[in-house]
Amino acid sequence: MARRKGLSFYRRRKKVNMGIVREILGWLFGIAVSVFLAVVLVYFFGMTTYVVGSSMEQELYNGQEVLIDRFRYILSSPKAGDIVVFLPNGNEKAHYYIKRVVAVPGDEVLVQNGALYVNAQKSKWVDEKILDAGIAENLLTMEKGEYFCIGDNVNNSEDSRSANIGTVKDADMIGRVWFRKAAQGVKAGFVE
Repeated sequence: MARRKGLSFYRRRKKVNMGIVREILGWLFGIAVSVFLAVVLVYFFGMTTYVVGSSMEQELYNGQEVLIDRFRYILSSPKAGDIVVFLPNGNEKAHYYIKRVVAVPGDEVLVQNGALYVNAQKSKWVDEKILDAGIAENLLTMEKGEYFCIGDNVNNSEDSRSANIGTVKDADMIGRVWFRKAAQGVKAGFVE
């Protein structure tokens, strides 16, 4: 029997092409993963701040922009020589301080006759004579989660020697400086 053309009260169902649905879902999944990875990377590696003052000269300069690696200290602890970013005493209203770690938990720190000693050895991180020993004029022992941080331009730096800053706690650490942008004739590059 042949089908009649004309009015029909039966609606034909449209078939959904599963290949197209899979492709659309694949694209949506790829976009979601990309957005997630971008957010994670920006959060952990994309935080920037500016150097305030000349306390880190010859390594970093006033106004220079630096990128902060916040992920590294989730997995490990700061090491002597790292340039770190922290809030002094966790003060959220203070600007970020950028200093070099010279002593880690368990180390003893002393400034005597203008020289910085860590574990009774002259520190390799300070070349010039220290004019103000601050709280380090007496022997300090770094407790668990404490770090002694000092500026490379030691006589023009407010750092762990200052009583109002003192040792830097783990909880106050923002992260490690890992990249510096170009400034004042200094090329951009990774910070060692």
